[in-house]
Amino acid sequence: MGKIIFYEDNNFQGRTYECSSDCADLHSYFSRCNSIRVENGNWMLYEHPNYKGHQYYLRRGEYPDFQQWLGYNDSIRSCRMIPQHRGSFRIRIYEREDFRGQMMEFTEDCPQVHEEFNYHDIHSCNVLEGHWVFYEQPNYRGRQYYLRPSEYRKYTDWGATSPRVGSFKRVHDY
Repeated sequence: MGKIIFYEDNNFQGRTYECSSDCADLHSYFSRCNSIRVENGNWMLYEHPNYKGHQYYLRRGEYPDFQQWLGYNDSIRSCRMIPQHRGSFRIRIYEREDFRGQMMEFTEDCPQVHEEFNYHDIHSCNVLEGHWVFYEQPNYRGRQYYLRPSEYRKYTDWGATSPRVGSFKRVHDY
């Protein structure tokens, strides 16, 4: 069972809200979010309600201010617990939409997409096993996008505004 605690102020101060499941709209529980404590599980946080806007991947730990989770501001309006996955991991990435063009399959994290794939952009992908996070920049930096097992025919299907993917990693249970 996952558990995350949101705090309105920095350093775990101010009004709090505890959550142990997906929540499509957190607005009624707090007006801003400046620190977070993840007690259990892996979570994706979203800047807007209904799992929209900037996404932030957090695992167990303490985040005393929004810069610690690479946040752009203090707005967290929805959250999703990433289900536990204890099996293998497999993802196929494609250079063009609708699973066309060059394809590569990965079972491990990829810190530098360009070095492995020879392209800067991923236009479609198929998550066959496990849960993954795409990062806009190499070495797991920049905007983040959560992908669960599914087909993503174009980059907008995973919530991106651009096909730029610099790195990606598996979501492990620790």
